[in-house]
Amino acid sequence: MLTVSVKWQKELFPKVEIDTSQPPYVFKCQLHDLTGVPPERQKIMVKGGLLKDDANWATLGVKEGQKLMMMGTADEIVKTPEKGPVFMEDLPEEEQMVAVGHTAGLFNLGNTCYMNSTVQCLHSVPELKSALVSYPSQKSSDLDHTSHMLTAATRELFNELDKSVKPVAPMQFWMVLRKKYPQFGQLHNGAYMQQDAEECWTQLLYTLSQSLRSLSFRYENPDTIKALFGIELVSRVHCQESGEESSETESVYSLKCHISQEVNHLHEGLKHGLKSELEKASSCLGRSAIYLKESRINALPRYLTVQFVRFFWKRESNQKAKILRKVDYPLQLDVYDFCSDDLCKKLEAPRQILRDEEGKKAGLKAKEKTSGSKDNDVKMTDVERPSNESGESSKPTSKEGGPTDKKSHLTGIYDLVAVLTHKGRSADSGHYVAWVKQESGKWIEFDDDNPVPQREEDITKLSGGGDWHMAYICMYKARTVPM
Repeated sequence: MLTVSVKWQKELFPKVEIDTSQPPYVFKCQLHDLTGVPPERQKIMVKGGLLKDDANWATLGVKEGQKLMMMGTADEIVKTPEKGPVFMEDLPEEEQMVAVGHTAGLFNLGNTCYMNSTVQCLHSVPELKSALVSYPSQKSSDLDHTSHMLTAATRELFNELDKSVKPVAPMQFWMVLRKKYPQFGQLHNGAYMQQDAEECWTQLLYTLSQSLRSLSFRYENPDTIKALFGIELVSRVHCQESGEESSETESVYSLKCHISQEVNHLHEGLKHGLKSELEKASSCLGRSAIYLKESRINALPRYLTVQFVRFFWKRESNQKAKILRKVDYPLQLDVYDFCSDDLCKKLEAPRQILRDEEGKKAGLKAKEKTSGSKDNDVKMTDVERPSNESGESSKPTSKEGGPTDKKSHLTGIYDLVAVLTHKGRSADSGHYVAWVKQESGKWIEFDDDNPVPQREEDITKLSGGGDWHMAYICMYKARTVPM
C-alpha cells in the first residue's frame, strides 16, 4: 500500500491509499468516490505522462507521500429552465433513481463480481436495510472489530446504492471483507482471484447475524438474520443395520438443491437435498456404520434461499468442476411438502385464507367463515418485521408506529425476488451476475456497473444446460396473510 495526496482543482485530498497490487483503474474508482469525476474523465499526471488504467505501478515510480495532480470535471446536475421539458439527467439523483426504477450498479474492482452480485441480492431485502440503518456506530463489547467494521461498511454501501444512479465503487467494503475473511484476498500472478459467491453470501450473513444481535431489543426475535433467512430443520437419523434412531435440530441459511441425472426441477433437487447418508460410530455395533439422515423444515424464514449444488471437486484434474445440467425453478415455490407435521398444522389456516382470497379473485365463493371471524375480507400483505421461529411473523406496526390488530402469518408459499447466476465452467473463473426484482415488479440484471431491465419470462430461463448464465442461488420472499 502507498499513501499519496491528490490535488484536484482547489481541493487537496490527503492520505489516499493506493493498493499497488491492483490496476490504476481501481485507484480511479476511489477518486471517483471522492471527487465525482468518472474514471474515464480523469487525467492524472505521473512520470512519463498520464496514468493509464492498466499501467504497472512498479514502473511508474510513485513514492510514499507524493502529491499527484488530477484534472477532470465532475458530473453535475444541470438546472433546467423554469418552463420547458424536464429531462431525467436534470433531476436530483434521488428523483433520477425513481425515474430509472432501480438503484446503482457496482464497479468491478478486479474479479469482484462474486461480491457485487451477492451485495445486490441482499440489498434488495428492505428489512435487512432497516436493521442496518439502526446499527450503532460504536462497537459492542462482545463483538470483534472486523465484524463491526464489515457490518458498518455494508450499511454504508447499501446507503450509497440507494442514493445513486451512477455506479458505486465498493472499495471500503471490499477492503474490510478481505480483512475479515483473508480467503477473499488470495492472489494469483499479482491479481486477486475469482471467489465463490455462495461462500461470500454465507460469510456475510454470518457476520451480520453476530453484529445485529445487539439490536435484539427492536424485535421479538433476538436474532434478526435468523428470523429473515434462517431455516430450522428437524432430522431423523436412522441406522438400518443396528436399528438405532435419534433426532437432531439445526438452523441453516439455505436449502440445497442437489443435482443428479434424476433431477430436472428444483422440487426434485430439494427432495434429494433433505436426505443424506453419513458414516459415524455405532455404540450398538462397536464400529462405524452408515446412517440415513432425513430432514424436514420445522420453521420458515421471511426470505428462503436455495443454493444449486453445481460445483464439486474433480480429483483427476484437482480443481472445482461445474454441473451444467438444466434444472428448472419456478417463480412461485411451495415448500409445504418439505415441512414437518407440526409446521404443516400451523400453515393450514393461513393457506386456507390464501386459497379463499385467490378464489375470490377468480370469481369463486370462499368457504363460510366461523362465527368468531370478524373480517369479511382478507387481504394478502407483506409483514414489516421478520418472521419468528414458529413460522409466524412478529407483530407488524402501522405507519404511525403503533401496533396493528393482526399478525401476518407465513403460508409456505414464496415468490422469487432474486437470482444469482454463474457463467463459466469453474467456480474459480467465469462471471457472476445478480438478477433482482424491484419493488415496482420490474426485473433488473445487475452485471457489475451495468444494470439492464429484463422481462420476467426470461428470468426462469437461467436454468442451465449450456455455457450461458445459470442459477446458482435463488432467493424467495414469503407470501403472507393477516390473521
